[in-house]
Amino acid sequence: MDPAAPSRPRLSRRKRLLIAFLAVFLLPVAIAAGTMAYRGGPTHWWNWDRRVTSQMPAAAGHPQARIMVLAGRTRGWKGAIAVHTWIVVKGENEPAWRRYDVTRWGNPVRMNWWPPDLWFGERGTVVADISGPRAQALIPRIDAAIKSYSEDYRIWPGPNSNTFVAGVLRAVPELGVALPPTAVGRDFRPWPYAGLTDSGTGIEANLWGLLGVKLGWVEGVEINVLGLVAGLDLREPGVKLPGYGRIGPHLTATAATKDGR
Repeated sequence: MDPAAPSRPRLSRRKRLLIAFLAVFLLPVAIAAGTMAYRGGPTHWWNWDRRVTSQMPAAAGHPQARIMVLAGRTRGWKGAIAVHTWIVVKGENEPAWRRYDVTRWGNPVRMNWWPPDLWFGERGTVVADISGPRAQALIPRIDAAIKSYSEDYRIWPGPNSNTFVAGVLRAVPELGVALPPTAVGRDFRPWPYAGLTDSGTGIEANLWGLLGVKLGWVEGVEINVLGLVAGLDLREPGVKLPGYGRIGPHLTATAATKDGR
């Protein structure tokens, strides 16, 4: 090497952190939005496939108690990065499913405004599915958490639909459920927080859902920046990216779904 040749300037630590932030948080969002645009753009609230019908069995044919948490992509451009989540429960020998959502329409919690497994022309993705005596023992606490929910609605950073579901799960940590990283608003709290994660299996620090970190067995390793979450899943190895959510096999969810049928 020619000693007289000028050396390349090294990137400062600040620039390296900025590049890392852009690569981990903004690049996946840009790709997700670009993919949505390539496929024709977002699906709007009034334009959904009415041919899609529920596949949930009749409650009478499923005598066991059951708790389900489901998720579906939101409408509009925010669907590139966010999902809507809801809860479905049925006590032992109850004659009907009970579905609970929070949206900007209806105050504060809506019951059975959609079939249990549908969300604007799409079937929801199962986040958790618990049946039998364990579900029966936990349903009263879920019902109590739903009944006590009285927050206003705000799309971002919350409280929104995902804040509601996260709050219910937080009240029943024995469920061992973590909402997907694309459930924007799940980390919203009206005050700064430092303590146990929602499942009680780790620790977190959080500033109003806008900035936070988590380390737990159920939640994995997560960094939250303005509601966008990146990290690693420890329980079932996978990667979490904004816009895409969790990338990797869902062994537990698959098994739970089969047991619940």
